[in-house]
Amino acid sequence: MTRYLRLGVNIDHVATIRNARGGGHPDPVKAAKLAEQAGADGITAHLREDRRHISDDDITRLTEQLSVPLNLEMAATEEMLDIALRHKPHAACLVPEKREEITTEGGLDVVGGHNHLAPYVRQLTESGSRVSMFVDPDVNQLEACAHIGAPVVELHVGAYCDARQVDRTREFERLKAAAEAADRLGLECHAGHGITFDTVGPIAEIPNVVELNIGHFLIGEAIFGGLESTITRMRSLMDRATAKASA
Repeated sequence: MTRYLRLGVNIDHVATIRNARGGGHPDPVKAAKLAEQAGADGITAHLREDRRHISDDDITRLTEQLSVPLNLEMAATEEMLDIALRHKPHAACLVPEKREEITTEGGLDVVGGHNHLAPYVRQLTESGSRVSMFVDPDVNQLEACAHIGAPVVELHVGAYCDARQVDRTREFERLKAAAEAADRLGLECHAGHGITFDTVGPIAEIPNVVELNIGHFLIGEAIFGGLESTITRMRSLMDRATAKASA
């Protein structure tokens, strides 16, 4: 039987375009509703400290209007914890965040940040949110995630997606090994960051990965082909890859 691989659509960069000029257009909540119609299984939004794209009002409206789960990406700060505890999203993904970065540059250091991160995992879990940790495909980090009590990990696949062909083979083996390790540790395994039409297939074939979170590429590609058709194509490529892996 072919497994079903979930697709989470990140709508951050609809808000980036809106904020470049101000006003309310384009509306990331409208994009989220279109993504639902196109087959997205969930919506991801990253509320950053500097509010460079998604705003507090966006999170409020997404919480009120979505019919699919909301995955709130957030830094492990008291401000973001208060917001998450107030809105109680379906999922909360803890990510590293630096004000000067253009986008998330790597995974959380759960090994080094264990004592800081543990209370966030506990409080978010107690509030009813499913906590995931955005980490590099490193077994030590996965073991730390299990120890800290997070039920889900999201593997940072940017190194694989950005690599040249020779290096990509090595990075793919790291991803497979990490997904297998997550499964052994009892962790649900997701993947995200930098996934495109060209790179989604092999990642989707990894049997231990149950969800992909994709944003920037889908929003960028939608300029040329429309958001619904872009998501539909990505969904089709994912389904084709899982069917191939199950054959």
